[in-house]
Amino acid sequence: NQTALVEFILLGFSDIPDLQGFLFGVFLIMYMIILMGNSLIIIITKMEPSLQTPMYFFLGNFSSLEICYVSVTVPRLLVDLCSQNRTISLPACAAQMYFFLVFGATECFLLTVMAYDRYVAICNPLLYPLLMNSRLCVQLAAGCWVSGIPVHVVLTYQIFSLPFCGSNRLNHFFCDIPPVLKLACGDTLIIETLVYVVAVLVVTIPFMLILGSYVRIIETILKLPSATGQAKAFSTCSSHLMVVALFFGSGLITYLRPKSSHSIGMDKFLSLFYTIVTPMFNPMIYCLRNKDVMVAMGKFLLK
Repeated sequence: NQTALVEFILLGFSDIPDLQGFLFGVFLIMYMIILMGNSLIIIITKMEPSLQTPMYFFLGNFSSLEICYVSVTVPRLLVDLCSQNRTISLPACAAQMYFFLVFGATECFLLTVMAYDRYVAICNPLLYPLLMNSRLCVQLAAGCWVSGIPVHVVLTYQIFSLPFCGSNRLNHFFCDIPPVLKLACGDTLIIETLVYVVAVLVVTIPFMLILGSYVRIIETILKLPSATGQAKAFSTCSSHLMVVALFFGSGLITYLRPKSSHSIGMDKFLSLFYTIVTPMFNPMIYCLRNKDVMVAMGKFLLK
């Protein structure tokens, strides 16, 4: 005679009550940096004529995605840090998880497409204008945005079809898969297997494709006759490679490590890393390591 749950309590960082105000200030500043930095990149890539290339088209899409991605979790986290009522209904929790997973999958696919763009630009420079035409760029971007939708509809539905009849205290700051599955009463083996399969399809395969692209890119760059040409080619890829390492590194550790090695503190830390910290650094990485963006930003700010 167990009663099915209708809501969760997001514990978040309630175990450190003295730091609630400090954390609110830190996360609010980080959120504002993410919004302003990515908005500035979107405006610059739309308005600056010199940045009307496939590389910056995808960068503009990536910045739009980052705003959507962090807005799924951070506003709710900020509200919980200054509120005593931390309850979230099961439908709201399912919606948060769904959009988080969809935008996360879109980011994996978009980073893969950006790696392919750099591969074509460096390994086949003469065919680059023909291969990466505007129509293909739009199709690739649209595919990135919609490909994760059907997969995560099924995954989210399967997770929230499980019975939740025990504790309703969700020891996390948003509805991520590992902490939600810990509260399920039924056998979660099938769902955990499905999560691993989806993680391989959405995270591991794109990551391997990116690595393969960069192996070919590095091989091509090392064959260039001049050191100046090599440095210029590396500079167009370094920022993207740093973002890939930050995002995929934390994501792979979170979703593909064994269940027995999961700890609450480590899960929260890794989640903070790929939900807030990495998106905050992305605009800085792309701006500070890209001369074209820096020049365009200088012109825009002067105007």
